[in-house]
Amino acid sequence: MPGLFSVKTPPNATPLRVLIAATENGAGRTRRPPSPSPSVSRTKPTKKTPHKSGIDESSLENPDLGPFLLKLARDTIASGDNPNKALDYAIRASKSFERCSGPGLELAMSLHVLAAIYSSLGRFEEAVPVLERSIDVTDDALAKFSGCMQLGDTYSMMGRLDRSIRCYESGLRIQIEALGDSDPRVAETCRYLAEAHVQAMQLDEAENLCKRTLEIHKEHSAPASLEEAADRRLMALVCEAKGDYESALEHLVLSSMSMIANGQENEVAAIDVGIGNIYLSLGRFDEAIFAYQKALTVFKSTKGESHPSVALVFIRLADLYHKTGKLRESKSYCENALRIYAKPVPGTTSEEIASGLTEVSAIYESLDEIEEALRLLEKAVKLLEDTPGNRSTIAGIEAQMGVMLYMVGRYGDARISFENAVAKLRASGESKSAFFGIVLNQMGLASVQLYRIDEAIELFEEARKILEQECGPCHLETLGVYSNLAATYDAIGRVEDAIEILEYILKMREEKLGTANPDVDDEKKRLAELLKEAGRTRNRKGKSLEKLLDARSAKKESAKRWSTFGFRT
Repeated sequence: MPGLFSVKTPPNATPLRVLIAATENGAGRTRRPPSPSPSVSRTKPTKKTPHKSGIDESSLENPDLGPFLLKLARDTIASGDNPNKALDYAIRASKSFERCSGPGLELAMSLHVLAAIYSSLGRFEEAVPVLERSIDVTDDALAKFSGCMQLGDTYSMMGRLDRSIRCYESGLRIQIEALGDSDPRVAETCRYLAEAHVQAMQLDEAENLCKRTLEIHKEHSAPASLEEAADRRLMALVCEAKGDYESALEHLVLSSMSMIANGQENEVAAIDVGIGNIYLSLGRFDEAIFAYQKALTVFKSTKGESHPSVALVFIRLADLYHKTGKLRESKSYCENALRIYAKPVPGTTSEEIASGLTEVSAIYESLDEIEEALRLLEKAVKLLEDTPGNRSTIAGIEAQMGVMLYMVGRYGDARISFENAVAKLRASGESKSAFFGIVLNQMGLASVQLYRIDEAIELFEEARKILEQECGPCHLETLGVYSNLAATYDAIGRVEDAIEILEYILKMREEKLGTANPDVDDEKKRLAELLKEAGRTRNRKGKSLEKLLDARSAKKESAKRWSTFGFRT
């Protein structure tokens, strides 16, 4: 029985980014490190006019034709010839296998190849049903595993990270049933799935998978192995995202020691950048500078002074010097990075440049050079193709632009920028994330400034529901949305609703921050103004949030007025 295989891509072609595991190593997959900005160029969809090979449909009944056509499809891809010709071969191969042998491993194999070609052409929507069918037509466990993982990759390239994760989880379950839960190939799949959870900011799930991966590699690999080093780097990323900097530092140091033992100089330098980031977060600036400079020396000597890795270290140093008040040095390092991005070396992707420009923009924003920061973000958006896989990244940049435009009083432009970000996040299946709720809140603030109060209320109410679900009703982000919602209720004359929400907010802030906190004082003043206007005193008896908010959605007031207190950004 033929094994599963990977579709080979010619050196100068756009990567398919779809690897199909071989039967011998059921999880031989690679995945780029999780990042807010994708590092793989996306292919533009081509016209749906596959080349006709001239093979008679009746000849598909020949049992030798399916393997022959499948080989032609693979050879055509490898040679870099017309991909539409390869697509036609793969379609005919699948039809031949279906007619001659019916459901089984050979048909599943041909469908995997067909889906990979669709993906290489940017036709992801057509690849999805092909892969779903490939999972159904075979009982072979590793073929099903391969189909699930390839389907997960396809959803990832479409920007549907939620569906992607579900497919990876299905693949992991199938693989564990076939190989056991301590097989090294299971560890690779666990790490692959953990990376997807990191991208989705599902950190607890990612941490559990990283621990499982480490346990398996400790059992099967030699001490200080490259596999363990990779596991620890990912675990460090998770710990850093969760604010556990000491644990992140420990994992990075151990990973660095493993890489040194294996002679991986460039990998050691990349880890040194991560160590510098942790020292910076801990306020250990001298140690951070040492780690950055160490990495910078290696990158310059091994990759050249104009490599994006060098620019990345310049950005880290710029951020460090900004935080230590050395603004001239900070700006100088920003300019050094921008010079590299202005004349990128061959092989630099547009995603790498856009990511760097976004980070430099954040530093310029901190330096109060808002216009320059906006210019860099606009350039970053232009560099990124508006493909499904890039939508989340572009949405993040547009949301950042919206915040800056709001800060300089360009409320109309800010609202348009937020609206674009919201549309992309909805299309990417991220309409239930905490980040989406925060963007809705910011868009609501821009709508308030444009006197679009009804729209603002709808946005704040949607943001409130999402943040309640993702962060909890007592989280400071959620309380900020409650405050804005109360302000908009006051603006349209729903004073009683605003008072009840503010009483709840004040009670929560007093419990979390203490009665002497400035935010608590602000809320007290706001509440006092409304109570004075309504001729009431503060109700010290707390009410449940469900009673305060859910019952309010049905109330409508026609009279509109500006709120007597401000909004929280």
